[in-house]
Amino acid sequence: MADLQPLSAALEALLSDVSALSAESVSLEAAAGRVLAEAVTAQMDVPPFDNSAMDGYALRAADAGKWLPVSQRIAAGTPAQALAPGSCARIFTGGEIPSGADCVVMQERVEVEAESARMPTDIPAGDNVRRRGRDVRQGSVLLKAGERLEAAALGHLAGQGVTQVSVRRRPRVALLSTGDEIIDPGTPLKPGQLYNSNRPMLKRLLENFGADVVSTVSVPDSYARTVELLTAAADETDLVVTTGGVSVGEEDHVKAALEAIGQLDMWKLAIRPGKPLALGRLPRSDGSQARFVGLPGNPVSGFVGAWLFLRPLLGAMLNCRALSALPNITANAGFATSTGPREHYMRVTLTFTPRGVTAVAFEDQNSGVLSSCINADAFAVIPPHSEIAEGDTISCLWLAG
Repeated sequence: MADLQPLSAALEALLSDVSALSAESVSLEAAAGRVLAEAVTAQMDVPPFDNSAMDGYALRAADAGKWLPVSQRIAAGTPAQALAPGSCARIFTGGEIPSGADCVVMQERVEVEAESARMPTDIPAGDNVRRRGRDVRQGSVLLKAGERLEAAALGHLAGQGVTQVSVRRRPRVALLSTGDEIIDPGTPLKPGQLYNSNRPMLKRLLENFGADVVSTVSVPDSYARTVELLTAAADETDLVVTTGGVSVGEEDHVKAALEAIGQLDMWKLAIRPGKPLALGRLPRSDGSQARFVGLPGNPVSGFVGAWLFLRPLLGAMLNCRALSALPNITANAGFATSTGPREHYMRVTLTFTPRGVTAVAFEDQNSGVLSSCINADAFAVIPPHSEIAEGDTISCLWLAG
């Protein structure tokens, strides 16, 4: 096991010399999930004027407890007039607070007769008023570079009237599946064949991590074809990902092809699952290089490897903090296990209670049991040569964090 490398060494090799991809301008409607290339500065206060937090009556707090004539009606989107002294204004949620008023009383607390309203006695100044700039101040940083544009961030931009944003170009990825025994669903299985579960799984993960999967290719068990297809994939992408073919079998050609035409940075890790993993670079015809990640063929190994390696690599390409590292959460082991010389990444569910977090391991942790990944909340990280008893404190990488 002396030639096996730790995860930290693999990540160092993987992320060495990675530069953020170029920026492009897209419409706000097309920006969901994209990563900001530059900070956005607020061009206006939000809200842009003092407005009412509820349906009711706007008045001066000094007039609390009085019968007041209703001098105007202010609906949302209607400009308010200055409040006449000794009067109140009927106002609706989002309506502009008229100058002269300093509070709003909810309609349920007001007694109304004809065109007058009796106010309760306990109305503090500022009550039920949403002040101008409470959320955002003009000139402040609205969103930082590297922010991923999910629902709330998109709403934040729309609230400024933004229609175009500068975002990182999506990393272009080729996903290559190796092995004559791997076939696509829809084709009848022959003896010794398996359906390709890795392709749709990894394509979805890659897209979730911000990539644009531009090609999916089946690679036969042929050294010459492996070289040819790797060369072609590198020319059209930023990242080439393969599944299978990185072990030491006679029909495993990916590692040999990578060493022949490109650069192998690391091979074989001291982790379980996922020991045979190749990291490197492939040349392009213009003299530049595409990154290469060769994942094992076992589906669980591919799933774990995608989270541990593809996610941070794409995060570096996008300069996105949210993708850089999985959040760590401390939990109590709801299982017992022991490890050998490799660090073990166990699929677990997390249960949150007032007494803490409990990690419950899927019963069968074999690298071919993909069902262990469906409901997994985290990877419990078990160090090498460890004996874990139920109730012990362990560290987990939180997938939903």
